[in-house]
Amino acid sequence: MTDRKDELAANLAKVERRIADACTAAGRARDEVTLIVVTKTYPASDVRILAELGVRHVAENRDQDAAPKAEACSDLPLTWHFVGQLQTNKVRSVVGYADFVQSVDRSRLVSALSKEAVRAGRELGCLLQVALDAGVSGRGERGGAGPGGIGELADLVAGAPGLRLDGLMTVAPLTGEYAGREQAAFERLMVLSTDLRRSHPAATMVSAGMSTDLEQAVTAGATHVRVGSAVLGVRPRLG
Repeated sequence: MTDRKDELAANLAKVERRIADACTAAGRARDEVTLIVVTKTYPASDVRILAELGVRHVAENRDQDAAPKAEACSDLPLTWHFVGQLQTNKVRSVVGYADFVQSVDRSRLVSALSKEAVRAGRELGCLLQVALDAGVSGRGERGGAGPGGIGELADLVAGAPGLRLDGLMTVAPLTGEYAGREQAAFERLMVLSTDLRRSHPAATMVSAGMSTDLEQAVTAGATHVRVGSAVLGVRPRLG
């Protein structure tokens, strides 16, 4: 366990330095950017070590992994983010532990989240997932709603009991005009965020950037970066 703690501490320090350097280069204060460590496929013991090392925000993308892990770590001072594509039949479980759902991308999901948040007596922070590779279908390869659907979806969330509209999230697309252009993609997200805040001033969160492109996200103005492998190491293959 000591070896693992040392490994995570060293990795975390490297990521912190990357974020700090990116903030300095962009003329931003370090405290403008929140690190979210994505712990998918890793055990609750790693989450405990991360908490000991000062991490306060963790994320998961699969409910079947997240629910038991969150329960096992319920005594820790952590904020849990759900960042994966979310099916409505998993909503009740996710609302039980998540403080934020960063992948809100359709009206049916908004309704389901609202119903369960009210039932649980909770207020759930919601980020709209923006698909910058959305084609005619209006949806992206990895979930998300196209930019044209953000306004209507934002109004739905803002008016839904039990939900709080906190901002936008994106994943750098692998296809379309922004493929391989992470900086441009994140700058586009910031434009959409500015537009959103005209109607919803409190929706200030911008979640973008992962292990390979966090610097570009910080440069563009992201408030939150989601980092997994750079902190936890290369994930083991499943199955």
